[in-house]
Amino acid sequence: MLVAGVDSSTQSTKVLLCEAEDGTVVARGSAPHPPGTECDPAAWWSALEQAGTGLLDRADAIAVAAQQHGMVVVDEAGEVIRPALLWNDLRSAPAARELIAELGGPGWWAEHTGSVPSASFTVTKLRWLATHEPGNAARVARVMLPHDWLTWRLASQGPGRARAGGTGAGGTGAGGTGPGRAGPVTDRGDASGTGYFSPATGRWLPEVAAAALGHEPGLPRIARPHEIVGETAGGAVLAPGTGDNMGAALGLGLEPGELVVSIGTSGTAYAVTERAAADESGMVAGFADATGRFLPLIATVNAGLVLSAVATLTGTDLDGLSSPGAGRGAWRGRHRAAALPGRGALPEPARRDRGAPGSHHAERDARQSGPGRDRGRARHAGRGGRPDRGAGRVPRAGAPDRRRGPLRGRPPPGPGHLRGPGPGAGA
Repeated sequence: MLVAGVDSSTQSTKVLLCEAEDGTVVARGSAPHPPGTECDPAAWWSALEQAGTGLLDRADAIAVAAQQHGMVVVDEAGEVIRPALLWNDLRSAPAARELIAELGGPGWWAEHTGSVPSASFTVTKLRWLATHEPGNAARVARVMLPHDWLTWRLASQGPGRARAGGTGAGGTGAGGTGPGRAGPVTDRGDASGTGYFSPATGRWLPEVAAAALGHEPGLPRIARPHEIVGETAGGAVLAPGTGDNMGAALGLGLEPGELVVSIGTSGTAYAVTERAAADESGMVAGFADATGRFLPLIATVNAGLVLSAVATLTGTDLDGLSSPGAGRGAWRGRHRAAALPGRGALPEPARRDRGAPGSHHAERDARQSGPGRDRGRARHAGRGGRPDRGAGRVPRAGAPDRRRGPLRGRPPPGPGHLRGPGPGAGA
């Protein structure tokens, strides 16, 4: 028996065809996605067709895992209304603040949805749509996540047309429009990243989605973890699928007490638990996993790109960062033309001497004043940062002035004082 796993991530689609009995990899394929923080879902479908050529039609079962949070909105005919806003599209940050304030504050959100929504969450993107594109918002009949939409398409068009099951309990809104006659299906893991789902109860909170969008949209049916949700015309059964983090936890066979740190486009740290999380600080997202348990998770928007920038800055590559002592000492004295995302590069070599004329430290110190700052300067004026016990004394005739440092009349050290440029200097 052959099974196909689909990973539709931010940057690409990967398809892996495996033997169900022992996990042996039979074949694999991949295709890129367009760059950016919004994407026409048709591009995901095109990438899936390309990556899955010769693989999906051989599979007896298919499941899709995809990037979380993305907002896919369709009209009554099942047509996509606008490009999907992805998890890393942060234009909805003001909407997140509005919704948190409107619906009872962080404590309310943590208690009811397991998480305090950030700009990544789908609910904030619905509010952004209602505020900035009210015409499009009014047309919304259904809201889906990327994995929901791809499974829906597989159940109608790929490969061939499908024979899907009934809608079951837990869905909202009208069914039977567009691809997949039974309507879209999701799982509790991916649903828990929307901001309008309760991981603790396993049910949608349609009133929260309505508060964000301005009217209640149709939401996918919540499938059970081991349920067959449809079948392709080629005879492959469709599993519910899930979000990418939940899929990774499932693939790793994660058990309570184990922690995963994952570095991709984003960075995450997560574990599975038997109890739902509800952190009103907003640091921990209280997601559900793909098996019926829970997946408390901490995330940062940027991870892999930051590591790539650090590798460039230190004159190495990603493999080099993993080696012992990577980049040790390489930065001193370099002309740092490279900079971390969001940070400007310094135009001159890094200086070892705090307060040296021309350094950014001296400029900063000049802007700061006050008794505490002045006492600190006085204490560090002497050699080694000790109070200058010789202050005010006149050296004996012919005795050298042993007081050192740029504040004692000695010229600041030149570039030769520093180590030579490391690998990749001037990059």
